[in-house]
Amino acid sequence: MVAIAEGCASGKVAAEIAIVISDVENAGILTHARNAGARAEYIAPGKFRTKLDETAEPLYIQRLQEAAVDLVVLAGFMRILKGDFLRAFSQKVVNIHPSLLPAFPGLEAWRQALEYGVKVTGCTVHLVDQGVDSGPILAQETVPVLQDDTAETLHQRVQQVERRLYPAVIGAWAAGKITVNGRKVIWR
Repeated sequence: MVAIAEGCASGKVAAEIAIVISDVENAGILTHARNAGARAEYIAPGKFRTKLDETAEPLYIQRLQEAAVDLVVLAGFMRILKGDFLRAFSQKVVNIHPSLLPAFPGLEAWRQALEYGVKVTGCTVHLVDQGVDSGPILAQETVPVLQDDTAETLHQRVQQVERRLYPAVIGAWAAGKITVNGRKVIWR
């Protein structure tokens, strides 16, 4: 979120942050958003650990619609979105994942890559669909896996690439340079 906010403030990303919503009450992302002059709000996610419950989901939708968002950008939001949320923002929810999807979906993808023994991993910006890390791929960037990597060192290097790639993709989306037709993604 910080990299995205900095990109917007510097003009590298021709967009503005309409609202930041977190499912964690004391999340640093809320402080960062407020410091960047953005509206920031905590909404309790409800009773489930991996998704929004039936009370929380409509509140998230309502706040995002009130803020008139053109794109929902997930950053560290570790909940699966489905149903009404994805219908409300059809083809307008993006996420970044710390692997070269479709390899290593789900949690701790950098650890999965290291344990599997791949020589290259990376990150993927994708549209969110009904599956887990299965939506159309907008962009990917590679990160080599070094012989002496630990899960922590690999994760740090993947995050460095994420901080560059995610704002670039959001900027391209805002500039109308990305078109999605089914799973086909066209960059102009």
